[in-house]
Amino acid sequence: MRAAVLEAAITELTQTGYAALTVEGVARRAGVHKTTIYRNWKDADGLVADALASHFAADIPIPDTGAVESDFRALARSLVATMTTRTGRALLTTVLSDAVRIPRLAEVKHALFDDRFRRAEPVVTRAIERGELPADTDPAELLKTLAAPIYFRLVFTGESVDEETAERAVRVALAAAHARALPAV
Repeated sequence: MRAAVLEAAITELTQTGYAALTVEGVARRAGVHKTTIYRNWKDADGLVADALASHFAADIPIPDTGAVESDFRALARSLVATMTTRTGRALLTTVLSDAVRIPRLAEVKHALFDDRFRRAEPVVTRAIERGELPADTDPAELLKTLAAPIYFRLVFTGESVDEETAERAVRVALAAAHARALPAV
């Protein structure tokens, strides 16, 4: 039941947006009664927060190709592929626009990015161990540098993002690491 409700919430967010999402709509889509939802989540905000956290926790696999450049390429391409889907765009909009007024969503956004950087940290750690990156490279800072050009285009400029965007993000992040232009650990 929980998985069905969370998936229904994601679908509702994608199709109607956060402002139009209702517990009734999620319940109808999940095939449960709305009291079932209220027994498990105190309100729609809590449901949306859980649905977002669940969805984003599983959407980007962490590569291990044996080389930092190809690992970063896989990470960046996966991020582009995920965030350019209708669902990815709708969820990103929800996380960014409503987190300002809904504390629970702000917490989810913070936890989401922390979790992503923590899960991807082994990519950087392995690269350091192989001698591909300086020993004092801060994994979180480098991963933020990789993601920043992609999110900037998605969120601020509205430019399209594609594999070339991912490639440029990889080159910029690795150049910054090799130039020791990022904060060190």
